[in-house]
Amino acid sequence: MSEEIEDHRLLNASENEPFSSVLERRVSRRSIMRGGLNVAAVSMLAGFGLTACSDDDNDNVSSSDGDRAAAMMLAFEALEGSQQDAVVVPGASSSQGSAALTAGAAAATSGYTAQVVMPWGTPINNNGQAWNQNLAFTPEIQANSVGMHHDGMHNFPISDDTASSNFIMALNNEYIDQGALWAPQGGPTASPRPADESRTEINAHGVTVVEMRRNENRVWDVVRSSQYNRRVTSATPCDLAGPVAGSDYVVTAYDNTGTSTRGTNNNCANGFTPWGTYLTCEENWPNVFRKDSGRAADDNRLGIPTGSTRYGWETSAGDATESADEFARFNATPTGETAAEDYRNEPRTFGYIVEIDPYNATSRPVKRTALGRFRHEGCWPGKLVEGEPVVFYSGHDSRNEYIYKFVSDAVWNPADANTAGATTDRLAIGAKYMDAGTLYAARFNADGSGEWLELEPDTIVPATAGSRYAGMTLASALGLEAGDRAGIIIHTCDAADLMGATPMDRPEWGTVDPVSGEVYMTLTNNSDRLPEGQSPTFSNGSSIEEPGSAYDEAPVNAANPRVNNNDGQVIRWVEPSPGDTRFSWDIFVFGALGTDSEADDYNRSSLTAQNYFSSCDGLWYDDRGDGQGILWIETDTGGTSVTNDQVLAVVPQGLQKGNNASVINSENQAQLKRFAVGPNGCEVTGIFATPDKTALFINIQHPSNWPIDDSGSNTPDATVEPSGNVRPRASTVVIQKADGGQIAV
Repeated sequence: MSEEIEDHRLLNASENEPFSSVLERRVSRRSIMRGGLNVAAVSMLAGFGLTACSDDDNDNVSSSDGDRAAAMMLAFEALEGSQQDAVVVPGASSSQGSAALTAGAAAATSGYTAQVVMPWGTPINNNGQAWNQNLAFTPEIQANSVGMHHDGMHNFPISDDTASSNFIMALNNEYIDQGALWAPQGGPTASPRPADESRTEINAHGVTVVEMRRNENRVWDVVRSSQYNRRVTSATPCDLAGPVAGSDYVVTAYDNTGTSTRGTNNNCANGFTPWGTYLTCEENWPNVFRKDSGRAADDNRLGIPTGSTRYGWETSAGDATESADEFARFNATPTGETAAEDYRNEPRTFGYIVEIDPYNATSRPVKRTALGRFRHEGCWPGKLVEGEPVVFYSGHDSRNEYIYKFVSDAVWNPADANTAGATTDRLAIGAKYMDAGTLYAARFNADGSGEWLELEPDTIVPATAGSRYAGMTLASALGLEAGDRAGIIIHTCDAADLMGATPMDRPEWGTVDPVSGEVYMTLTNNSDRLPEGQSPTFSNGSSIEEPGSAYDEAPVNAANPRVNNNDGQVIRWVEPSPGDTRFSWDIFVFGALGTDSEADDYNRSSLTAQNYFSSCDGLWYDDRGDGQGILWIETDTGGTSVTNDQVLAVVPQGLQKGNNASVINSENQAQLKRFAVGPNGCEVTGIFATPDKTALFINIQHPSNWPIDDSGSNTPDATVEPSGNVRPRASTVVIQKADGGQIAV
């Protein structure tokens, strides 16, 4: 989630031991056990023939020469921090605007180039309108142009032969900057909002799907009017699938059957499936709704506001042009005799993983409710094993919230793998693997082990959770009917509270090493961590066991060991098999800035000027073959005194944990390098590379004064600073080596 729209309310009031406390106890055991996994955890995995995250029997704090010699090495000099209105990449040549790029990126003799592509407002078909600094957006213009504030994204091959030069790209448009959107008129109109302003803002949210192509000069651009191009917005009809679909929980005036809804909103990180579909994830969606009365526990637990909404779309209700309650639905206050007559349940049709078929522009998005309902950051597939379940991991991006895992009932059949360009019914395959399965929440133990806690109606609340509901079924403890799986999904967070899941420091992006199965996840930050031993505080109640109650502040634990954790960390875990409920975990790296460097107990990974970072957010494991890869880490601070937000790279293979509780430590921290820095005010987010690894795509969200206005071009040079003030445009940036070689090596 962008730091610009982070909801600072703390909604988890459970008394479950938070990750910071677990990690603090884990750190205190370092004199007994060192490395990625403790002795008990290594023993557990040994029976499955797995390699642990790192060697716990080796007390050396440095990696051996043999380990490093066997590992792939990064072949670029770490960048210094930057604070300018430009993207900075290693050895960038000085060029001016898109003309230099069109003349051929290969004209540069060394280093890397960085090109803007598909910035906000780029037409995706012939109904769009060419960009200019004074373009006045309408609902129609925005519906036919790239949406606002780029976030997660993924690429899908049209043909295996051209997968590195021509593909479909799906891109999240998380939220809007009303100042930039309405700049020509001096800002948005105050409430009541004009209907067309609300429609335009609704159309600026959601997902953009386009065909991308690289020309002979290695310049990338959108293929306008491709058969694949489309927008999925906050108004697009979507199907509901899985346990919640067709239940009374989602009956609305729009659909009395509870099987469909309109729109997907505040789509942050993303995911993808092995069968070739895009997963977009609904995160800060609660704030577009309001519910002034008739509130249920899940309204409080997820933070549905009262009185007003983020953008005021509901104030356009009653306009003479309103169609099918397109604005009224954002006010969930009951007005009718039953749910079929109003929109009291409209928020319950949000908070899900949404599956989109990028190959079929006429298909409807599907909300896969079985994967839980909360503020999903993203959704990442685990290691695929034939004959084993398909699993997905997701984090609830709020302070003191949980990490989840979904395990399919169906086992993986390689025949279901994506075939580039084929006319397969990919959403039917999605239904096979994503509509039936078991949802779990994670508990991290101080000894480096962990457990996935089942969230099923008949699951027994364990005594270890310390709940007065111990021994009861989850359904009974939550006041639901026996066997009410839909109710468990609607109340996912309360179910995880009762089971004793570990509250985390804002779990955001995840990624999986497809060979080892190791899962990495960013824990962005948490300024509401209390010292060890202090009692937690709560919102919406005085105990986590109260329905709708949530943590306000929570003490440190082993996996979240820092009080007022402003800089975050990357956690890593590994499981014996995809569907297993046991795992072992360690901390890969702790974030820290130069201002924290003198506090050794805080800068636990011994970061230096070449790799200081704060608020790790985006994350991607870039598989390079032979069991090796690059872990890319992106940040979201909006800029610090040390540097703007950035992209860092590290090769995890061959790194061993030191005695400071993280894999990155004083002896090996030089392996973590700053690769790129974004322009002032931005968040760097979204990431993938072409299959041949010659182009790396990232997104620049909410820049303050970037990119350059190069005569309305949608493909300017990202490394050039504007000469004056420009209307900022969130954009994708493609980074390429000037010599055409593979990125970073």
